[in-house]
Amino acid sequence: MSSSRSVQQPLLGVLEPLVRDAGFELDELDVRVAGRRHTVKLVVDADTGVDLDDIARLSRAAATELDQHEHLIGGSYTLEVTSPGVDRPLTLPRHWRRARLRQVVVRLREGATLVARVGEAGEDAVTVLVEGALRELRYADVAHAAVQVEFRSPPDAEIRRLGGTPHTTEEDAEDPA
Repeated sequence: MSSSRSVQQPLLGVLEPLVRDAGFELDELDVRVAGRRHTVKLVVDADTGVDLDDIARLSRAAATELDQHEHLIGGSYTLEVTSPGVDRPLTLPRHWRRARLRQVVVRLREGATLVARVGEAGEDAVTVLVEGALRELRYADVAHAAVQVEFRSPPDAEIRRLGGTPHTTEEDAEDPA
């Protein structure tokens, strides 16, 4: 019987280049083993996002590749290809870059909690807008951060302050509520 770890490493070598060549990053490879049945889960992301057509295309390519390497799995498997959900913690600089102009809740290591809008993200820190003021936030100072779901468009002034282009439509201009 194979453990999930002994299956995961060889699969990483097979699937990561496939995902990268398709223009995505492999955020996570999770292999679960139950008897002789395996579940192979790929979590992929890209700066431009991942849509359902991308998932379908990548699922077909990954299934074809896995079929050619079925000896690595040693039994039947279920393949799941997905993108990270909105509840994924922001732990890497690329997560912060992809959250640009989004509202986030940040819990600092010192204990304080901030509601902020994400600006430019560098390798060691991100610029955020907190209560109208720009602030440089070092990733090392963040205990936990996650995107907040917003049901209204963000204020144009906040977007402009962070160097973005507001998404105001004619309807928005007529109905500022």
